[in-house]
Amino acid sequence: MADLSQYRNIGIFAHVDAGKTTTTERILKLTGKIHKSGETHDGESTTDFMEQEAERGITIQSAATTCFWKDHRLNVIDTPGHVDFTVEVYRSLKVLDGGIGVFCGSGGVEPQSETNWRYANDSEVARIIFVNKLDRMGADFYRVVGQVKNVLAANPLVMTLPIGIEDDFVGVVDVLTKKAYVWDETGQPENYEIKDVPADMVDKVNQYHEALVETAVEQDDDLMMAYMDGEEPSIEDLKRCIRKGTRDLAFFPTFCGSAFKNKGIQLVLDAVVDYLPSPTEVDPQDLTDAETGEPTGEVAKVALDEPLRALAFKIMDDRFGALTFIRIYSGRLNKGDTILNSATGKTERIGRMVEMHANDRTELSSAHAGDILAIVGMKNVQTGHTLCDPKHPCTLEPMIFPEPVISIAVAPKDKGSTEKMGIAIGKMVAEDPSFQVETDEDSGETILKGMGELHLDIKVDILKRTYGVELEVGQPQVAYRETITQQIEDSYTHKKQSGGSGQFGKIDYRIRPGEPGSGFKFSSTVVGGNVPKEFFPAIEKGFRNMMETGVLAGFPVLDVEVELYDGGFHAVDSSAVAFEIAAKGAFRQSIPKAGPQLIEPIMKVDVFSPEDNVGDVIGDLNRRRGMIKDQEAGATGVRIKADVPLSEMFGYIGHLRTMTSGRGQFSMEFSHYMPCPQNVAEKVIEEVKARNAKK
Repeated sequence: MADLSQYRNIGIFAHVDAGKTTTTERILKLTGKIHKSGETHDGESTTDFMEQEAERGITIQSAATTCFWKDHRLNVIDTPGHVDFTVEVYRSLKVLDGGIGVFCGSGGVEPQSETNWRYANDSEVARIIFVNKLDRMGADFYRVVGQVKNVLAANPLVMTLPIGIEDDFVGVVDVLTKKAYVWDETGQPENYEIKDVPADMVDKVNQYHEALVETAVEQDDDLMMAYMDGEEPSIEDLKRCIRKGTRDLAFFPTFCGSAFKNKGIQLVLDAVVDYLPSPTEVDPQDLTDAETGEPTGEVAKVALDEPLRALAFKIMDDRFGALTFIRIYSGRLNKGDTILNSATGKTERIGRMVEMHANDRTELSSAHAGDILAIVGMKNVQTGHTLCDPKHPCTLEPMIFPEPVISIAVAPKDKGSTEKMGIAIGKMVAEDPSFQVETDEDSGETILKGMGELHLDIKVDILKRTYGVELEVGQPQVAYRETITQQIEDSYTHKKQSGGSGQFGKIDYRIRPGEPGSGFKFSSTVVGGNVPKEFFPAIEKGFRNMMETGVLAGFPVLDVEVELYDGGFHAVDSSAVAFEIAAKGAFRQSIPKAGPQLIEPIMKVDVFSPEDNVGDVIGDLNRRRGMIKDQEAGATGVRIKADVPLSEMFGYIGHLRTMTSGRGQFSMEFSHYMPCPQNVAEKVIEEVKARNAKK
């Protein structure tokens, strides 16, 4: 019988290059899961097992693994840090109970860590913080703690302090017990001694210890009163308070060390066991109404004796077939059980269940609430589907994924690859919900859409290597949109008379620009039944379908409100079809009069530049129509934050490296849509016309 209080489902997330994968490696080594640590920079780490990951030294897909520490079972997911793969972080956080946020001791709080932190806040995941790489040049633990407060607006509870810094970093002081952990030169994680606090640090440790106690006792009124009366709380009481505060997101226990040099990881593992919640301590997932998506008020209680409820959060294809990763929230699952997929309404029988260790696996015969595992060979299951007991159908809160902002056209180099490409792309879309594919009906081209250049680059690489499909790749295209700028009032009548019953529908309507990001809204203020209610859905459908192709260059139209205020109908000739046709005609007639305008995706860009090159970098961003938002000087350079149109950012990394002699870095993510300047809009419309003429 499993004791769920001994489970910890945790994710490790951070900015690219802060050391997540190395930290995961060290955790696996310390817990005895692997005997030799592989290094990311040698392309040998356990969880980066894709060829593309080993080559680029980055993590692309989150990898799951299980290990044990102090009789506790840790299910660990190592997530990617690169912004193009944020969807992996988002969906991993959705099914985890706790996390370790890793920050680089010299880089500090970097842009991607901000995004991940925001996701973790949205998912209400308890976290501990690990400030890594304190052996590096320019590392400064106290500066990073300051950034956690200022940039993330979070409350770090400092649990360990570094002894020495950069090359002299030898160990950490545990602020709670006031003991120093000092590692020797062998670099072995087990070789440390517990000593007294170094004399020059005693005052600092006392100061931080006092702050720690004061923050912790706020979680328990009785302890707080006793502390005010001069009574020191016991270590057990303090740990209990820190655990409660961590779970309630009141603060985040903060540790320091160097994963690469094997220093400080044990204390982080102890903290996972001591302070991060078990599956039973997290607020249970809401159950939602399958039709509306609204919460029903019921929750998926984490317990073994409840009906089965599980969420498929990731789909992966490997040499053994399709793997569906699931998190079981309640109940049990045995091999051979029949389960219901509430999204499709179909049942499936569970064949093989496996526990994953990166790309190795162990067969399981049963699993239960709190487990994260993979099922082999499920059909028709997609990311975000709920799997449940057929006798107790339910739907767990689904996942929402960002819309792609960039697309490329691809075509197989030879005829034989067309079918292969179709099958491969089908598998890849199932694996990654932020990757979309469509066929351009006019030209027959296949269009791949994704979150950024690197994202699509890797997809093309996977198609070539894993599936053997050679592609010709077109220029990247920006996902432009159209909108309107003026309100107009208009009327449209559709009538058709040809033997037998005719068609008639008249609508009077107002079209106005909506709030940015609002999409399409339809409302009706018709009084007196001039247009019967049963035709409203048809009119809305007519307008909504037309929003797919705008009048300027055929891009989808955003942020438009349509209000139906009057109209007319004919007792015999009016029908839903007639009103739908009327709405389509109305759109074509009125949108050109409403000041249509092209809008383009604007990216939030974060550039790191050495101090000597800041002028060049800012000048270059201005030339790319960028708006500089903020500059912040750090120990090793300057971070520049700007909003820049995506169309100006293609190939930017090459220019940045040239300007900064290879030392610059940048990351970007989609922010919002903004109107295009007239000259840009004219050029885009010309290009679209030229492309269409070719077809």
